[in-house]
Amino acid sequence: MAKYLLSVYQPEGTPPAPEELDAIMKNVAAFEEDAKAAGVWVFSGGLDAQSTATVVRRSGDEVLLTDGPFAEAKEYLGGLTIIDAADLDEALHWGRRAAEATTLPIEVRPFHWA
Repeated sequence: MAKYLLSVYQPEGTPPAPEELDAIMKNVAAFEEDAKAAGVWVFSGGLDAQSTATVVRRSGDEVLLTDGPFAEAKEYLGGLTIIDAADLDEALHWGRRAAEATTLPIEVRPFHWA
């Protein structure tokens, strides 16, 4: 089994209306329950808005802190799930399930557990 990162990419702008968001979150909860039942779920989490980010960057001998995301983008990392899948095909299956649940783009990448 190998670990995979399912990154949830969220568009900039106004979030869905509360009733639409409630339905999405129910689908996300069902996705997580299915992943747990299948034995592939490791952990999941969501991130606050990109406006809450602080970038820490080394510049010579100094470390600089700047507000905001590292890069300006129309989409940003909104959350993630780590799964333990047999192979890329299985990871892509769960990536499709996550995309259906969240209605957002999901990036699937191998994750190297430290």
